[in-house]
Amino acid sequence: MFVLARALTYAALFIGFFLVFVPARLLARAGIDAPRDGALLAVGAALAAAGGALAVWCVVTFALAGKGTPAPFDPPRRLVARGPYRFLRNPMYLGADAALLGAALVYRSLALAAYAAGFLLVVHLFVLWYEEPTLRAAFGEDYDAYCRDVHRWFPRWRPTPPARG
Repeated sequence: MFVLARALTYAALFIGFFLVFVPARLLARAGIDAPRDGALLAVGAALAAAGGALAVWCVVTFALAGKGTPAPFDPPRRLVARGPYRFLRNPMYLGADAALLGAALVYRSLALAAYAAGFLLVVHLFVLWYEEPTLRAAFGEDYDAYCRDVHRWFPRWRPTPPARG
């Protein structure tokens, strides 16, 4: 249960800063105060809610299946290849980016859409340069097999078998 509390604390800090605080500053700087009515509001809100729900599902999966958190300083003790990670290696990042893109639609903000694109670029580089080498060193052949079975950014609609370890 303590690992779940750690994971949710990390998620709240990450989400609070990158998905709430920074976007709010961008919107304030652009002079955008409140969402507008219309189809973009509905689509954007649905995308933001789905992205946020996916990110939370990932955090809970890290805690329960991996016995750790998404934070690099408190990583999972087990390879996480369950839940949304059966379909995609980086669903948490895509969920976070979907939430940002949804907010960009709600607020009709190009600055927020650009932030979402920049966020995804930074995350991609983080995955390539830090996360994947670290996971390969920690989990060896199990991680290599997982990489062969599950794509980095594009979902595989037939889930892979549950985690190997």
